[in-house]
Amino acid sequence: MIVFRLAKEKYSHDLSGNGAFKTGGRWNSKATAMVYTSDSRALCTAEIAVHTPLGLLPSDYEIISIEIPDSIKIKTLAKNKLPSDWNSIPHPESTQEIGDEFIKQNKSVVLKVPSAVVQGDFNYLLNPKHSDFRKIKIRKVETFSFDYRLFLK
Repeated sequence: MIVFRLAKEKYSHDLSGNGAFKTGGRWNSKATAMVYTSDSRALCTAEIAVHTPLGLLPSDYEIISIEIPDSIKIKTLAKNKLPSDWNSIPHPESTQEIGDEFIKQNKSVVLKVPSAVVQGDFNYLLNPKHSDFRKIKIRKVETFSFDYRLFLK
């Protein structure tokens, strides 16, 4: 399976999860390393767009294609395990607790979660501490330009 990640050029080869470790996110609290990826380039774009102020065109980004081998089992977060506020803005602590527990248990390297930005699409959270993480490889890194129309005021 190929998943995608958009990152500033200086971080495009970094799969340590340090960015999420420093800032936290919907599926992890600060001090929990995690790598966020998406099932499509379009979802990556939407995820960046919702976090960028209108009128500001993101630059210096690269799209990273990451291969998750078929031998790796992907854990899927069941819909009945989602808290009722899972897609609220700002993101709730309840989803961070789910992601933190996923990392803490260290039973799986990949957790499939629904996107709060695009209904029906999915993000794949990677656990950089899991022993199988070394099997996940960057396959391609390409310059990425955003369409300015997404960021018009």
